[in-house]
Amino acid sequence: MFDDLIFGINEGRPIIHLLLHVLVPAVVAWVFVLFTQGSKADEYKRFIWVFFWMMASMVVDVDHLLAMPVYAPNRCSILFHPLHTAWPMVVYGVMLLWPLLLKQAGRTLQQRDKLIGWLGTGLVIHMVLDGFDCLWLKGF
Repeated sequence: MFDDLIFGINEGRPIIHLLLHVLVPAVVAWVFVLFTQGSKADEYKRFIWVFFWMMASMVVDVDHLLAMPVYAPNRCSILFHPLHTAWPMVVYGVMLLWPLLLKQAGRTLQQRDKLIGWLGTGLVIHMVLDGFDCLWLKGF
């Protein structure tokens, strides 16, 4: 019975993976809104803005179009697709930290700085989820 459950979960891996690419950014955006100050009327706008930009980072998967076949459910995208390799991931990490680095330097954050931070957050979440998917594929 336990083996059947594990088999069923593993069969649903691609769907679960795609759902996590939406659910995790939504939860991060929701938590961000909960812990930021502002009016209740602005909460929904902040949530939508943060969630939208993290979801926009999904465009990173355009590099899948360079592979043959374009979609292979059992292929690990980390270190395979160009935008899923080490140097782009370093850039994504810097983007995530960009607002914190500017604040540390005493600069006032502009809207574009926040945008860079949220795109970086979305990209890092994307890479982490893809990394977990690779581990799942390998049976860890």
